[in-house]
Amino acid sequence: MTKLPVMEPSATAEDFINDTAIEDTLARARSADATWVREIIAKAMEKQPLAPQETAVLLGCEDKALHEEMFAAARKLKETVYGNRIVLFAPLYIGNRCVNDCTYCGFRSSNDDAIRRELERDTVVKQIKALEARGHKRLILVYGEHPDYDAHFIADSVRTVYQSGDIRRVNINAAPMDVEGYKVIKDAKIGTYQIFQETYHHQTYATVHNPKTRKGNFLWRLDGLSRAFDAGIDDLGVGALFGLYDWKFEVMGLVSHAAYLMKRHGVGPHTISFPRLKPAQGVEMDPRWNVTDEQFLRLVAILRLSVPYTGMICTAREPAHIRDTVLGFGVSQIDAGTNLDLGGYAEQGDSTVVQQHLDKSQFQLGDTRSLDEVVGKLVDKGYIPSFCTSCYRQGRTGEVFMEYAIPGFIQKLCTPNAITTFQEYLCDHASPAVRIQGEQMISDEVARIADPGVKQVVVDRLHQIRHQGKRDLYL
Repeated sequence: MTKLPVMEPSATAEDFINDTAIEDTLARARSADATWVREIIAKAMEKQPLAPQETAVLLGCEDKALHEEMFAAARKLKETVYGNRIVLFAPLYIGNRCVNDCTYCGFRSSNDDAIRRELERDTVVKQIKALEARGHKRLILVYGEHPDYDAHFIADSVRTVYQSGDIRRVNINAAPMDVEGYKVIKDAKIGTYQIFQETYHHQTYATVHNPKTRKGNFLWRLDGLSRAFDAGIDDLGVGALFGLYDWKFEVMGLVSHAAYLMKRHGVGPHTISFPRLKPAQGVEMDPRWNVTDEQFLRLVAILRLSVPYTGMICTAREPAHIRDTVLGFGVSQIDAGTNLDLGGYAEQGDSTVVQQHLDKSQFQLGDTRSLDEVVGKLVDKGYIPSFCTSCYRQGRTGEVFMEYAIPGFIQKLCTPNAITTFQEYLCDHASPAVRIQGEQMISDEVARIADPGVKQVVVDRLHQIRHQGKRDLYL
């Protein structure tokens, strides 16, 4: 058995989360007048990140009419920055053994009813074949925190995925590493490294994470992304699990984390995730902090206004109708056709129905639609399903990504790449009905491309994909 890295935050580690200051800021913001709220919305519409104190004003506003103004602004901002494309991916759980004992997680160490498993190489290959057969090109690999899941294990599993077929980008959701561990994983050519703080509230963090476990160290986890930056990984994701503490505090934590990364490293997180706590085997949920659907929609809109250039992920924890709604004013990435069981994609076979087994899963899914169903729904609602991975492979990450994104040039790259990757899906994986819908959408989208040179490139590449069998063409 290997050893996990010693939990020593970097010498520059800083606990930038001041619970009292956040609570006081939220309390003061409750008295903000409508003029102040509108001034902050106007700043967001100029694509300027909001300071945490400004986010607090939006969180403190309880005027329903102003809420509608926030939704309208978030909808316009999202369209301006991201266009009408939605990036699709799938999670793949590699191992669920874990030394932590998080009270909200089905994989916690004290759950004797959980079926423990890690995927051997041949099983990973089978999973990849099953995912590719459905049309996936982007994955996020998920691991418990265990001595056997060290940096070398993670890097080896990433290489196995790349060697097993045509998956074009592998992102990671795993425990924090030391700098040397991150370097090992980076060499496997990962995309985004994602770490959820779970809750930014210190007392709640101590309550739900056994202090005798690795995850009980708040600062080690909070400093995890900074160590990744020090190791050369500049594409990172943050997240909080809503339902552990007050949702407004957690929004403040996420925005504070993004601001801190920007200040210290010159670039904020590539993605922000905001899943709600869902039932898991043997887990008792604290109803005090339940986040209603109305509150959830508000927090998505407020995050969109606060971090205009950060990708926002809404996972299949949420039911389909909620996911379909938040696409309009905040979310830019979703998973689809998700199966959380260890080995579940291959064992599911050709069935489009996901059979959930809580003894094999971390939590209960809310959206069990197949990838093809989700793609069809996106087209119905006017979104281009995108399987693009070009920014990772062209080095457009970190500060370089911001150089492209801030002036708005990213749409000139992302829309063409979304169109061509969607065309691949239509040719190789779509159901007949979705293919008819999709071909019409592509025709309409090509007609909207204003730059004649870009339009011609897209037309040529669509011809190559449809009639010459070419694949993986990107700008």
